[in-house]
Amino acid sequence: RYRESGGIKKGDRIESIGRIEEVACSAEVRHFARPCAMRRDIATQIAGCDVLLLADKALYLPERKVLCIADAHFGKAAAFRAQGKPVPHGTTASNLLRLDALLASNPVRELVFLGDFLHAPQSHAAATLAALRDWRHRNAALECTLVRGNHDLRAGDPPETLAIKVVNEPYLHEPFALRHTPAVHCAQHVIAGHIHPVFQLRGMGRQRLRLPCFHITDKMTLLPSFGEFTGGHPVQVNPSSRTFVTDGRGIWPISPG
Repeated sequence: RYRESGGIKKGDRIESIGRIEEVACSAEVRHFARPCAMRRDIATQIAGCDVLLLADKALYLPERKVLCIADAHFGKAAAFRAQGKPVPHGTTASNLLRLDALLASNPVRELVFLGDFLHAPQSHAAATLAALRDWRHRNAALECTLVRGNHDLRAGDPPETLAIKVVNEPYLHEPFALRHTPAVHCAQHVIAGHIHPVFQLRGMGRQRLRLPCFHITDKMTLLPSFGEFTGGHPVQVNPSSRTFVTDGRGIWPISPG
């Protein structure tokens, strides 16, 4: 049972795969938009263009057949293990399977990585690069573009064998400026990553739940981190913004109240 502080009406429900969570909270709570049925994507408009926000933390431009993901951080676990930190194996393979599912569900001409493709120099581990090469071989006809982020500057560009075009920000896809860092563009609406936006729900008995989110303002859209092994920066809901939370399986709008 969760609510965002300031919140939803008693009796509202959050539906998710395999369960329905009843939200029992005080009447003054009003942040989940109604209805709250689970959806795999939400269609909206940004800068006058049709956009799909996907539950698996990606943004799709259907008219252009462009899929955008931010902060994949491939090889992060390998980089941590190289430092002697006990972290799980298989995160890169898992993320690539998720990416395959997105490509199978949407006709994609170009895949744009909004920065932080590889996490660190140690991410060039043999197993990580082998998994990426196998994925690229399966998707050889797909045009891939990386907008360099801060981690890419340290980790280095992807190997040429991955056939990924690498550009500096901003990468213009009018009316959008595709970036890694969230900096306002003089003429275009910015789609960016970098901060790993999350939204915190609060429940009875001091319960807390942080969910990745899409956060849209007049001049900028922030994408959640695609990588599973990342932290997050909380965002605030207000009447001039739109926020959509995701648990990776469903996506829900948040109402400013």
